[in-house]
Parts: sequence; C-alpha cells; structure tokens
Amino acid sequence: MDIAERALAFHDLHSQPAPLRLPNAWDAGSARLVEHLGAQAIATTSAGVAWSLGYRDGDVLPVGQHLAAIERIARMLTVPLSVDIEGGYADDPHQVGEHVARFIAAGAAGINIQDGAGSPERLCEKIEQARKAAQRLGVKLYINVRTDVYARGLVEPQARVAETLDRARRYASAGADGLFVLGVVDREEIHAIAAGTRLRLNVIAWPGLPPVAELGALGVRRVSAGSWLPQQLWARTTELASGFLADGRSQPLIEGAAPYAQVNGFF
Repeated sequence: MDIAERALAFHDLHSQPAPLRLPNAWDAGSARLVEHLGAQAIATTSAGVAWSLGYRDGDVLPVGQHLAAIERIARMLTVPLSVDIEGGYADDPHQVGEHVARFIAAGAAGINIQDGAGSPERLCEKIEQARKAAQRLGVKLYINVRTDVYARGLVEPQARVAETLDRARRYASAGADGLFVLGVVDREEIHAIAAGTRLRLNVIAWPGLPPVAELGALGVRRVSAGSWLPQQLWARTTELASGFLADGRSQPLIEGAAPYAQVNGFF
C-alpha cells in the first residue's frame, strides 16, 4: 500500500467493534516487534523516540532527527504508522504544516498533535495547516488531537468534561479526526466525552483505567500504551546493569533473554 492507502486503512481501524490497541513503539526494532506480535497499526511515543535519540521529551527533539527516525521505522512496516509530533515543533502554524508534510513523506499515515499548556486557538490553526498540507499531498491524514485538560489539571475537576468537550468542538471544526484525552479514567466521564463529540475518542494506559472491553462499551475507539513500554525497559535495564556492575554475574543477563538468532531474524 502507498501512504494514501495506509491513511485510509488507518481511518478504518478506528471504526471496528473493539477499540484499536496501540502498544507504542520508539524505534525501528520495537516497531518491527510490535507489528510481528499482531498490532494492526504502529503509533510512536514521542517520549520514547526522544529518549532513544538522547533528548528529553517535550518539543525539544530536532525535527531532522525525528524525521530520520520515522523513515527508519516506516521502512520496517507493512501496517499504517501514526507519528506523535508533540506540539508540531513550531509555534508558527504554517511551519507546523510544513513539518507535517515532511512526516507524511517519511511514512506517517496519521499524527498526534497536542495542546499541552498552549491555547486551543493556536492548536486549531496548527490543525488547519496540517490538514491543508495533507490535502496537497492527496493523503487523508488521520489527525489525533491530544488535550491535556486532565493531565495538567488545566481546570477544576468538576469542569474537566465541559472544557474537554469545548476543545473537542473547536478541534473538530479545525479538521481533527480523533480526540486523545490524556489521563481520563472515570467511566462516567469517559462515556460523557465519547458521547459529546463526533471525534473518535482515544485514551491511554493509566492508573485506574478500566479494561479495554469496558472502554469499548463506553465509546472509546482507541487505547494507547504511551511511554510505559520504554519506561518498563528502562527499569529492567537498570536492574540488570546495576546487578552486573555490582557482582559481575552472567546468569541474570542470560536467564529469560530472547535468543540472539530470533532477534536478528527480525531484520
């Protein structure tokens, strides 16, 4: 499939009876493994990609390095790829549009773009430019918009649903396809948000999040793993490396490790 066909296929994955599950990848190897394990699409974690390239998460990753990483990931895949571009790596909406065009050329069938602590109005302008860039390329890019109303506590708890839905209305008018509400876990609030917007609702693995089967019944169309996988690997690597530095024993490194030939065979 070419990129236009993959973008259409990615849209369709959000209309399945059960929510789309995305164990987020951060490099070519993790993307290849996740696809092999049965993922219908691959989505990147911006934090994981940034860490793998030696940068902090938070809109500081140089665009050129991010694009090169996405090209390496896309080369490994036969399923659609969605790229987390944080805030678009620019304040100027037209520059964001140019970046989006380059990410599409690198292999992105979808993007995540977020408001963070910024204004919804500016994000709407970025969404509009992203949509225009995709249309110029003949690609129905899936634009998934992350709002941090919950994660950053931008309003009082009793106002979170209303604020989220107000932003969803604006983002939908600007050209978004999906709404990613980082940090929402309450069943009633999830249902209210899903029912209150035409955007397809995306939630993320989070303490207290209901099981996927329940989330589907509440109206969720997509569930992401976020940066939890690389965080888990960081913790495990810390354990193994610190142990080896302390006592030099080989066995803990060997027990449970994937066979070399199996890993090498993926590439």
